[in-house]
Amino acid sequence: MGAMDRDWYHERRDGAGKLRRSPSGRVPQWALDDAVGVASDPHPWRAPATHSRRRRRAGLRGSRRRASRTRSSTTAIGVVLLVALLYATPSLFDRFVLPITLPYLPGANVPPRGVEAQDSPLGTPPLVPASGAYQLLPSPTESQDWVAVDPCRPVHYVVRPDNAPPGTEGLVQEAVAEVSAATGLHFVDDGLTTEGPSEERDLYQPELYGRTWAPLLITWTSPAEIPQLAGDIAGLGGSEYAYVPGEPLVYVGGQVQIDAPDATGMLAYPAGRDLVRATLMHELTHVVGLDHVDDPRELMYEANTGLVSFGPGDRAGLALLGSGPCAPGH
Repeated sequence: MGAMDRDWYHERRDGAGKLRRSPSGRVPQWALDDAVGVASDPHPWRAPATHSRRRRRAGLRGSRRRASRTRSSTTAIGVVLLVALLYATPSLFDRFVLPITLPYLPGANVPPRGVEAQDSPLGTPPLVPASGAYQLLPSPTESQDWVAVDPCRPVHYVVRPDNAPPGTEGLVQEAVAEVSAATGLHFVDDGLTTEGPSEERDLYQPELYGRTWAPLLITWTSPAEIPQLAGDIAGLGGSEYAYVPGEPLVYVGGQVQIDAPDATGMLAYPAGRDLVRATLMHELTHVVGLDHVDDPRELMYEANTGLVSFGPGDRAGLALLGSGPCAPGH
């Protein structure tokens, strides 16, 4: 079975992912938005060996008009001075102005801030035995050790049903339930979609999903549609991160792509449904932030050894990821 393992949407290391700056040296919000979720190469999970009115009023019109002009001029000057002050203070401009106004500009590629955000987490990670047998996906910034999904808002997901092999009914929901239980994250099934998988997926698609981040997209696909699934790769999975000044990075969007022909082959075995569910679980675990490990006793081992449930390291890592910070500014 295969996977889009690691941080599929991670900062590029070839320099193309560097933030662009204006002549003043500040990093404008558009540059930050361009840097949201820059793609990186996928790392596959190997299968088992078998497997975004006016009103006019009479009298004193001249004096009123002059007074109005004076007030308007004063207001305009005040606004200009305020904007100039904010622009001259990049951190204030980036943190307090652009993140609020950007979603309402024509062609915005980010949603309004705080959609569905709550004051506290929607769930609680389970208490699990301590284990070091897990690896978090690398953070794209040195100022934050690791990135997680915002636990204070629901994780919406959609499924494209095309190409789903017979016998896989309910497996997506079962796999999502396993990851939800292991993290405390609240997943919401938004039903079916016609959107197909893509490495260049837009994080904000208001015409399709409304004014919020695009949901997690789960698709049944094939190497013909996603060439990275060629060979013994049974699935790919990963997320993108969103950045707002003064807020922690959080994962948004994300995709899981399952190789339908490979899944069909797995279903021929007595434990076929379990194997396909495990593949979904593995990819979903990448979506929320876990990387591969070298321990074959963990589901996040790079090569599938036939495990169909999370190991102790997987569960410790998932519980940690479920305790990430709330990020209402996104």
